[in-house]
Amino acid sequence: MASWARGPGPGGGAAAVADTDTDALLDGENRRLADGLAAKVTRLKALALDMDRDAEEQNRYLDGMDSDFSSVTSLLTGSVKRFSTMTRSGRDNRRLLLCVALGLIVLFFFLSYLVSKART
Repeated sequence: MASWARGPGPGGGAAAVADTDTDALLDGENRRLADGLAAKVTRLKALALDMDRDAEEQNRYLDGMDSDFSSVTSLLTGSVKRFSTMTRSGRDNRRLLLCVALGLIVLFFFLSYLVSKART
């Protein structure tokens, strides 16, 4: 039988107590490290859940923007078609279009003049 397995005896008692103290210290260190690791895993899990929630919210937001852009695209397509039809439909409509455009330009400059006067 080995001398470390005999237990207390001549010179074996101090070694057994030292081994027990070392085992207790190592066990305490292992528990402390395991607790630290568990806390880190918990934090990582919370971060992963937050990232998942954030990604889902962003996907919902992007889906909403997609439907908004689709409706705007259809609205602009209809407006461009009407404008193209109006410009192709003869000389009278072109003259009317020119008068409306000039009127809007004059109105814009008049309103900007009024706004600049109101600020001063």
